[in-house]
Amino acid sequence: MTINRTAAAVLALLLAAACAAPTPPRGQAGTTAGTVCAPPSGVPEAETATTIDVIEQAYFCILGNYYSGATLDARALLAAGFLALTQELNRDGRDVPEATMPALTGDRKADWAAFEAAYRRIADQAPDLRDTLAAVTLEAMVAALGDNHARWTHDVKPPPDYYDGDGYGLGLQANVSGWQVDGSSPRVALAPLFVTTVGGGAAQAAGLRPGDVIEAINGQAPFIRGDATPAIAALYPDYPDARPVRLRLLRQTTGRRWNVTLKPGLYPRDPATLRVVQSKLLDDDIAYVRMTGFAPDSANRVLRAISRMRTGRTLAGVMLDLRGNGGGSPVEVARLVSAFVHGKVTAYQCTVDGRCAKSSTDDTVELLNLPLVVLVDHGCASACEHFSSAVKDLRIGRLVGTRTAGIISGPAQSYLLSNNTLLSFPDRHHLGPDHEVIDRIGVPPDQYVPLTPEDAAAEHDPALAKALTLLHK
Repeated sequence: MTINRTAAAVLALLLAAACAAPTPPRGQAGTTAGTVCAPPSGVPEAETATTIDVIEQAYFCILGNYYSGATLDARALLAAGFLALTQELNRDGRDVPEATMPALTGDRKADWAAFEAAYRRIADQAPDLRDTLAAVTLEAMVAALGDNHARWTHDVKPPPDYYDGDGYGLGLQANVSGWQVDGSSPRVALAPLFVTTVGGGAAQAAGLRPGDVIEAINGQAPFIRGDATPAIAALYPDYPDARPVRLRLLRQTTGRRWNVTLKPGLYPRDPATLRVVQSKLLDDDIAYVRMTGFAPDSANRVLRAISRMRTGRTLAGVMLDLRGNGGGSPVEVARLVSAFVHGKVTAYQCTVDGRCAKSSTDDTVELLNLPLVVLVDHGCASACEHFSSAVKDLRIGRLVGTRTAGIISGPAQSYLLSNNTLLSFPDRHHLGPDHEVIDRIGVPPDQYVPLTPEDAAAEHDPALAKALTLLHK
């Protein structure tokens, strides 16, 4: 990942909120006066300070609107927040005698009152840390949900250069994704760590190439006894983190080993890579379409691209490349699935008590009546996994590549807090067409075809080659 992940997450959340079927917030009646949360009407204004009142608003917003808010033991949220509060004090080299967790009874309002009183006593003893204490407390409460579509977002306005098409970072992508590094995806990262793509920036200037093995990051091994280490996170800096990153590299084709220091920064990207839908004809009879996200109207763009390639020739099939597709709109998923099958359920969105709403095909979409192969990997997440599971369960095509990300707890709804930050989480959880859980498990490919450093160095795409073989059978 070479873009600002925070900005990308914000855009995805706003997109999901805009595209999901509107449902009235369930928790407004249960929130306390002055703490009602509601979806944003646009990009929020400048962020103001986080306070205990903002934390209160978020607490009751979660309990009133989150997927399991009705059954959630709120004491777990308060305990997580209090732990983060005390840890931040310790991190600053101090402690407060009053920093003792209050007794909680399970009464949500009474427990909040006890928590708030203790919090205020502690914060009054460390006024210089007040903003930081509030931020870590709220972050910990959201993290305690253990939901990969739940987050509290700061800096809602991404840097302007991001919208101008620039990338930010080291200018490279590796075989271990940013989602695997930050814990969003449970996918196991496999050694060795190697460069898969050089998109520009410092990596390009330093002469890195696909297939280069990264043996050390800032002097630390990326894998120890087969397990990925936190060192890998340095490959994916968030804007505007500009700390240099030292890499030790091995180019297996020549045996060369060398060290390089890369400084994160903004860099221009190839305009072609910015398009959500890219297409080309392979072997004169395969419509290849790469789709980087389920953005508004993206399904129609895919279908128009296939129609253009079909004009004047007979196609043997469609290859849809969803590797690295971070998701987007479930509406676009339904439309794209509908080009291959009608009269089917593509997914279920279920409440905590098991009541499920169906996501169904749009049978006004014309069927393509063409064989389908879909390329997937650990970067295929959320709506991408919705599509992939529908393809697999409904038997409308074959999946080739590696298991998807497992980041599909449910479509997220965003809520605007009083300090102009966004609190986002799902009110329903996603199940596949066969009622299976996909979240944290992912969708397995029908043909497991991983990329190796040798493949990357030779610019050989084994998954694409396998897909061509399947479509030409």
